[in-house]
Amino acid sequence: MERAQKETNLIVLCFRPDTNDQNRMTTAQQLAKHFRGVHFGGNWTDSNIKDQLADVTLEDAKTQIYDLNTILALTFHIGYYVTGVLEVFNNRPLLIKDKFSYEYPDITTEIEWKQFIDTLLLNAETLAQHIELLTEDQLHQDFTDAKYGNYFSNINGIIEHTHYHLGQISLIKKLIRSKKV
Repeated sequence: MERAQKETNLIVLCFRPDTNDQNRMTTAQQLAKHFRGVHFGGNWTDSNIKDQLADVTLEDAKTQIYDLNTILALTFHIGYYVTGVLEVFNNRPLLIKDKFSYEYPDITTEIEWKQFIDTLLLNAETLAQHIELLTEDQLHQDFTDAKYGNYFSNINGIIEHTHYHLGQISLIKKLIRSKKV
């Protein structure tokens, strides 16, 4: 019984909410922080899109490993959803379709590849800025239509989705590098 009480006290100490309202982040700000974390760093996985793609060449990005998606395909796929959600925040209709989410453009130069990454990261930061401005009420409103759930579930889902594909990018990158040795 004594051990259980100590563990309970430890849990309370570790997860006690901050009582200073000036230091408390809103739910939207916390979501934006996690969204930025998967794209720019500062998350628990210690991996992010920007760092993973920083040393990926166009040749690497287009390299096919087994029947896995290429890094280019995964990068486009991640950006496709970021751009689609960003359109909604810019008062435009949700037009993205899953069936088009891997139809990436023909990128032929390193400059185009780097611009492609820069655009993905710029769109990610822009979306993060929109996310952090949402109110609690807005987070629980339908995301364009009730069939898509609410803003919170869509934002949380895109964060999880990005982490999933970030892991794939990381592993594919390791496989590519191991073949070059």
